[in-house]
Amino acid sequence: MTQPEILAHVQKLMVELFELSPAQVTPEAHLVNDLDLDSLDAVDMAVKLEELTGHRVDEAALRSVRTVGDVVALVDTILNPRAPEPS
Repeated sequence: MTQPEILAHVQKLMVELFELSPAQVTPEAHLVNDLDLDSLDAVDMAVKLEELTGHRVDEAALRSVRTVGDVVALVDTILNPRAPEPS
C-alpha cells in the first residue's frame, strides 16, 4: 500500500471514528491541537490501525505520533518494512 493510499484510509478512519470533516484530516493536522483528539481517542485509533494493518501497533511508536502525517508514516513502516541498510 502506498502512502497516498494509507492517507486515504487514515482520513476515512478518522472521519468515521471522530466525526471530523475530511478537510480537517490533512497530513499537517496536529492530532491534539488541530483535531482535539485525546488519549482515549489514541486508544481507539490504535485499535483501528491494528485492524487495518493486521499487526499490533507499538505503544512507544504510537506515543511519538503527533500529526496525521505521522500516523501515515507509522502505518507505512508497519505495512512496508524497509530492509536495514548494509554496513
